[in-house]
Amino acid sequence: MNRIFSGMQPTRQLHLGNYLGALRNWVELQNSYECIFCVVDLHALTIDQDPEVLRNNIREVAAAYIAAGIDPEKNILFNQSVVSAHAELGWILSCHTPLGWLNRMTQFKEKAGKQKDMANLGLYAYPTLMAADILLYKATHVPVGEDQKQHLELARDIAGAFNRRYETDFFPLPEPQILGEATRVMSLRDGKKKMSKSDESEYSRINMTDDADTIAQKIRKAKTDPEPLPETVTELEARPEADNLVTIYGALAGQSREQVLAQFAGSQFSDFKKSLVDLSVDKLAPITTRMKELLSDKAEIDRLLKTGGERAAAIAERNLNDVKDIIGLLRP
Repeated sequence: MNRIFSGMQPTRQLHLGNYLGALRNWVELQNSYECIFCVVDLHALTIDQDPEVLRNNIREVAAAYIAAGIDPEKNILFNQSVVSAHAELGWILSCHTPLGWLNRMTQFKEKAGKQKDMANLGLYAYPTLMAADILLYKATHVPVGEDQKQHLELARDIAGAFNRRYETDFFPLPEPQILGEATRVMSLRDGKKKMSKSDESEYSRINMTDDADTIAQKIRKAKTDPEPLPETVTELEARPEADNLVTIYGALAGQSREQVLAQFAGSQFSDFKKSLVDLSVDKLAPITTRMKELLSDKAEIDRLLKTGGERAAAIAERNLNDVKDIIGLLRP
């Protein structure tokens, strides 16, 4: 069976971009694939973390998965750090990855900026651990956003290099899946910037934990321009803030931008925002409510993650042992 692997970092709160760009699509994929969904908490260590906040964030991301519609019984849902095989395979793959490949990764350059000499090794080597996450389960497909597509291409390169080195076809070459109209949701304050958990302004994003009043307030304050909504997508794309709001509406409504414009062309943003508020609250409020219910019982979240970790480990340890046999590590 084709197998999906995907995950999100437990850094700060999940937001609308995470839901429209990933979570919503995962819910659909679970009906067609064997799915493994991970809270990638080891990746979160590339930035300084408060231990108690990190523990709570891990639970919150798991709750968001379930509240959005991921079935923890049908799928495997766990946090990465409980399966030590991720780190072990990460080291093995790092020994098969040329520095030149990592030097091409643009995300390290963007995140490290001018302080790259002060950046930690984990941030630099992040893509090899991501490759290990995927290849450990021999995943055939990985739903990714545009910002992670380069890292998935590296995972394919590493898998191919490993297979050639040991004259095997052990690792499949995972295929990227970039799905849906809103694969890249932008900031509500700047239509040229991606919606981000790290943005200082709370008004730049809609968090998955926002209540109806907060959602409404953020949409009303979202940056727009003075012109009414255009008739064509070509005109829309020249107006990034307008394009972003129309894209969000379309994604929530299951419509293309053309269909949204057919309905709202010529409308003022004050009227369009009212419709967007109603739609956003209708779609997101049930998820927020369910998340709060789940987070009120931390023991149950922990139980689900523990069970999922045991199921993941059963696959991971078998594959890791096969890798050790292939490369010549002794397992007495």
